[in-house]
Amino acid sequence: MARIGFLTAGDPEFSLDPFRDGLHQHGYVEGRNIAIEVRFATRNPDRLPELAAALAASNVDVIVAGGSDSIRAAQRATKTIPIVMAQTSDAVAAGFVANLRRPGGNITGVSSQAVVISAKRLQMVKELVPHARRVAVNVNPRNPAHPPALKILDQAAASMGLAIRTIELRDAKALEDVFSGVSKLDVQAMLLLPDNVIFNQRERIVRLLAQARLPAVHWRREWVEAGGLISYGLDNQALYREAAAYVHKILMGAKPGDLAVEQPNKFELFVNLKAARALGIAIPQSIRLQADKVIE
Repeated sequence: MARIGFLTAGDPEFSLDPFRDGLHQHGYVEGRNIAIEVRFATRNPDRLPELAAALAASNVDVIVAGGSDSIRAAQRATKTIPIVMAQTSDAVAAGFVANLRRPGGNITGVSSQAVVISAKRLQMVKELVPHARRVAVNVNPRNPAHPPALKILDQAAASMGLAIRTIELRDAKALEDVFSGVSKLDVQAMLLLPDNVIFNQRERIVRLLAQARLPAVHWRREWVEAGGLISYGLDNQALYREAAAYVHKILMGAKPGDLAVEQPNKFELFVNLKAARALGIAIPQSIRLQADKVIE
């Protein structure tokens, strides 16, 4: 029976089921011909190194890692056990793979292009809040995807007549204090960069954004389902189903270093009209027509 390590920073509720579905499509049945050993950090990324080390020590056949923090922890824990990335912003810039076509080493999987589509999200900010001049952007110094994303955002902002104001969000302890200081930045909107730390606190952050009457563009549908205004990003469940396909190839004998990293190009747009009304924002027709789902 093949043994799969599944490592994630947050609760696995949004990722484990689609991963299992993907495995099932390739003929795997948990408990019959495959076992999944789940390790999640219960919204505390600092626990990831020990969890990754434990999976490596148990000598699983492959480790599936969701999110840059999880991938980094797995990468440091083993150089021999295959690692499948289920979700990361820029695998090359983060140092996970040498290049996308031939990754080399023991890591392959899915890289989400989240850095590149940050500019698209900024354009949506401009459409939603045409009078905006300054936009707040979260930064986690520990997230390797944030520096390249900020570089792209600065370039895009200049072409749109916007200025980026960064706020540091490295953990969940001081969210209220951080958002109480946002008013001093004189920003008219916010764009949230992908980060496990704040995703795990989305309900609190959506509430704080509403209290500050600050429109925000998010990167996953779960933000909108939690009451956020709008999200634009990849279908995360599809990423984990794709990760299952990589696991199948590796279990069939493929070397991770020879498997090209996929870059999915299907994005989804979710809009929350209730949140828009509360903020006094009229959703432009250009956004409505693109929406995959509109929450009334």
